[in-house]
Amino acid sequence: MTVCTGNICRSPMAEIVLRDRFEAAGLGDAVEIDSTGVSDEEHGNPVDRRARAVLAEHGYPVGDGHRARQVTRDDVGSRDLVLAMTARHAQALRNLAGRGQADPAIRMYRSFDPAAEGASEQQLDIADPWYGGPEDFKECLAEIEAAADGVVDFVRAELGVSSDA
Repeated sequence: MTVCTGNICRSPMAEIVLRDRFEAAGLGDAVEIDSTGVSDEEHGNPVDRRARAVLAEHGYPVGDGHRARQVTRDDVGSRDLVLAMTARHAQALRNLAGRGQADPAIRMYRSFDPAAEGASEQQLDIADPWYGGPEDFKECLAEIEAAADGVVDFVRAELGVSSDA
């Protein structure tokens, strides 16, 4: 599960990219991917129009049918991997789960980006494109794409599936 603030920009973009990458890796039927937000302010809203535009421009589905929803304690507890877009989201997820600081299932999304190796949790934030323009959404998508293969490789290893399977 990918998690951002309102579940209309970063987390649904990451959900769509990851779904595409898992399908390409032949693991589409082996994993379930969804997204949520730490806030309920966008509850029921579709993917932001600017996020939809950048996804379409890069050949991805645009999230038809997506409706924003707030993450719950059950969501966090039932997922094998919860990918936070910012350190603030990660802390909110840990608090929600009642697990304090250590929870191996809650990870920063960008921690899977090889270029971000060794960065602190605070340095791994994917900036919120909401207040920006098209370039901010393109940058957000680029950061999401940069970590996507690392997420796939991690899950493949967790499932015990070789890359040539």
